[in-house]
Order: sequence, then C-alpha cells, then structure tokens
Amino acid sequence: MPVRSPPRLTLPTRRNLRWTSGLILLGYVTGHLLNHALGLVSLAFAEAVLHTVHGFWHSLPGTLLLYGAATTHLVLALQGVWERRSLRMPPIEAVRLLLGFSLPLLLASHLSAMRWAYEAFALQPSYARVVRGLWSVGGAGGQFALMAAAWAHGCLGVHLALRARAGYRRHSHLLLVAAMLLPVLAAAGFLGMGRELQWSGVMPPQVPTPAQGLAIDRAERHIELFYGLLLLAVFAARGLRLRRARRPGASIVLRYPERSVHVPRGWSVLEASRAHGIAHLSVCGGRARCSTCRVRVSGPAEHLDAPGRDERRTLARVRAPADVRLACQLRPQGDLTVTPLFETGAATQPARFGRERDVAILFVDLRRWSGLSENQWPFDLAYLLERYFAIVGAAVRESGGVPNQFIGDSVMAIFGLDVDLPTACRQAMDAAARIGERMDAWGDGFEAQFGHRLDFGMGLHAGRTAVGEVGYLETTTFTAVGEVVNTASRLQDHSKAADARLVVSVFAAQQAGMADRWGSPHTVQLRGRIEPLEVLHVPRPARPAPPTT
Repeated sequence: MPVRSPPRLTLPTRRNLRWTSGLILLGYVTGHLLNHALGLVSLAFAEAVLHTVHGFWHSLPGTLLLYGAATTHLVLALQGVWERRSLRMPPIEAVRLLLGFSLPLLLASHLSAMRWAYEAFALQPSYARVVRGLWSVGGAGGQFALMAAAWAHGCLGVHLALRARAGYRRHSHLLLVAAMLLPVLAAAGFLGMGRELQWSGVMPPQVPTPAQGLAIDRAERHIELFYGLLLLAVFAARGLRLRRARRPGASIVLRYPERSVHVPRGWSVLEASRAHGIAHLSVCGGRARCSTCRVRVSGPAEHLDAPGRDERRTLARVRAPADVRLACQLRPQGDLTVTPLFETGAATQPARFGRERDVAILFVDLRRWSGLSENQWPFDLAYLLERYFAIVGAAVRESGGVPNQFIGDSVMAIFGLDVDLPTACRQAMDAAARIGERMDAWGDGFEAQFGHRLDFGMGLHAGRTAVGEVGYLETTTFTAVGEVVNTASRLQDHSKAADARLVVSVFAAQQAGMADRWGSPHTVQLRGRIEPLEVLHVPRPARPAPPTT
C-alpha cells in the first residue's frame, strides 16, 4: 500500500495572526466588561467572579495567551504602519488605528495598578481597591474612556473584517445593539459598585502603602515612556524613509487607464490610488481578505514583488490569471501599467456592488421553443410565456426562493439569500418537484391546443456567488454572478443530452440530503469548466399510455 506522507505544517499568515490575537484580546475585553456589569447585582458578586477570572489569566497558560496575543497584535500593528507608505485611508480605518494606538497609553495605569502590583507586591486584584481608588480621586472618567476605546477598537476590527460576509450583514443590527449595550451596562455596574462602597464604607482587604503607591506610579510612567519612544521611533523611521523616497530618481510611474502618477518605490498600488484621488474599490480595507481591489498588471517581471501567502490564497480562490494582482498587496519596484478590474463607480456604492453568499441556483428552460414560435402568433407566444413564468415563479416563491431572471424561455432562481446552504438546496429541490408537477399538469392539454408537446429541463448547482445589483445607470437588476451560476446553466443544457428532467450536482444533492435517491453519479465535462463535475440525473416521469379503444 502506498505510504501517505505526513501533512506539512505551515506557519500562520500575518492575517491569521492578527485575527486570532485580536479575537483573544476582544474576548478578554468582553469578559472584563461583563464582569463590570455584574456590579449591578452586587459588589460581592462581581468580586467573586473577578477572583475566578483572574485565576485563569494569572496562570501560566493564561499569561502566555493574553500577553502573547497583546504583543503579537501590537507588533503587527506597528509593522503595518511601517509598511504603509501613505497614511491616507477611509475615516473608519483611521478611527480604528487611532483607538488601537491609544490603548497602551490608557492601559498603562491599569497594568501597573493590577498586574504589576500583583507580581511585585502580591496585591490581589480587587474591585474594592480599584473602584475606591478611582472614585476618591475622580479617575472614573479615565476608566470609562479605556473601556470605550478598547471595545470600540475591537468592534471596528470585527466589522471591517466581516462586513462583506452575508451572515454578518444579516445579523448586524443585533450585533450593533449588543455592541452599544455592553459598555453601557459595564459603566452602570462600575458606578453601582462605587455607590455601594460609599454607602457601606467597606474598606478593601489590601491597600498599597505610600511607597508601593509611588512604585506603581513609577511603573505606569515607565510603560508610557517606553511605548511613546517606540511609537516615536517607528514614525521617525517612516519619515526618514519617505524623505529618501522623494529624492530624484527614487520614484516610479504607475500608468492607470485615465492617467499616470509618480509614487515612491515600495508604495502599494492601492496606496498610490488613494494618494492621488483615483477611486479604487477595496471592501476589506487592504487586508487581502477580498479580491475587490484586484488589478491587471503589465510590465517587466522584475518590477513585481512576489505575492505573499494571503494574496496567493485569495487570487487562487477567484481563479485569477497570472497577470492579475491585489492592489493592496502589490508594491511595484519599477514602472508598471495597472488596470483596476472592478468599476470605480462601485466604490461609492458598496451596497449596490453586492456581497458573497452561499446559494443554490436553479435554471429552468422550455424545449422546442423555436419550433413553437414559428407557428404561433406573437400574442399567443406572449400568453404562453406569461403562463410559464407564472407557474415557475410561484413554485419558486412557495419553496422559499427568488425567481430572479426571465430571459427568453429560461428562468433563473436563487435560493439561500436568507438561509444556510443545506436549507437552500432543499428548497431548490422542492421547487424543482413543484415545477415538474405543475408543468406536467399544464402539459396535459398543451399539445392539443398548440400542436406541440410541452417539454422542459432543469439544472441545479450550489456554492459561493456574488449577489447584488448589476446593470447600467437606472437599468439594473439584482442577481447572482459566479462560476456556480454558469455551471447551473450548463447542467440545464446537459439535461437535453441526458434525457433527464433535472440534472443536479452531487454537491447540491448532498447538501439537500438527497444524494442517494437517483442511483450512481455521472461524471460530466461541462463546457467552460476545467474540472469534470459529478452529477445526478433525475429522470422524467413515465408518460401514461394512451387509452385503448
């Protein structure tokens, strides 16, 4: 038997490290806010939960997880700022960055008073100590600012990363309510604990001595000084690099379709577009999470830097040709010609441009329409189409889908705009069954009326598409675009050769839980597809024998 080679271990990409470390820190902040909110119940209850939570974060695994994530996130943020040749960016990204870089300064007092005091003087974390200390010196405003900045930074990061995802957009209103409610409850809990301490006169079990208080203040200033010098060094280095880049002969020329621009060597194409006011779509904010900023590139190969893992993965997902790169990742080393592949007008209307969504696509097509149209009056044909579209459209809507396009004698239906993919595939299979029953019922008298036998075929496939409005000016329509749509149309064409009522991809049938209903799958090579596809043939129902006289 062949021996399988062990799976290769691959290091996580920067995007994965940033995302994972950010989620860990957001989880820590969320737990902190929830713990603050428990002050609405009582100070004792909040203290008990705090003791349990800090037991984990002060353990070795918790310490490595928390401070490892914080260090990783900060290093990646500084690296991102260093790599940016231009600080021009959309306002929402600028707010997120400013909040993120302000956090260490706001956290300095918290770190010194809580973790450093615990490690240096064995002072246990205590709401009674912290809240009373902040309450007595009027420092509650700083605590609220810290909570708001940390929470807003994390929420904006999640929003920018997921705003193109259909599931996130579907539940975004609920997430917005939670994002607004949690810090309000945390602030109310903090105020509640402060009032309880005032009324009860309870003293904290441990209070730092004057000498310890001075040491804690000194630690706070050291943290602020170290972080301030670190930021100063990064931005000073950026300034020196920018000054060198502006020397004669250090710039390169990027030729866009509308004009050419001069930029310093090492700028990304997206930075060049933003710096010179060239509209350039970028839904994910330049993180290689989407492909909307892609450009077609022409020029000497030595002027192109090699794509990184994140860029290669995104380009492979959209099956981009060799001359296409992501503008947010490409940093030319010489003159190039670049052509954005998405219309710049869509940059001002991201909602119209659409989003990615896992859907099921069903195509229905009438057979022998050309022969029928040769022998019928145009108004009769219009009646036939109206009746046909009504039958198909009603069946699709009753099953939970959207009858999307009526082109000639074909209908395209989309399932899954508001449900998951397995449900969408079951809905599409149900619609196909309803269409078959109703078209057969209509066909009983069709041949006698029009002299032709009514026949039709269907194709069904499922997967990820882009859904949104396409068109020109006021003539637009909502539709789905992608390989899945093309494949479903080809499966409908294949139903003629297969003499089948419906040809469904094995993947869609598996999602619907119906892959074992129609025998063994067939492997077909569809026009326009590189890889063959496994499909199932759903046969036509047997026609009843004519009555004997």
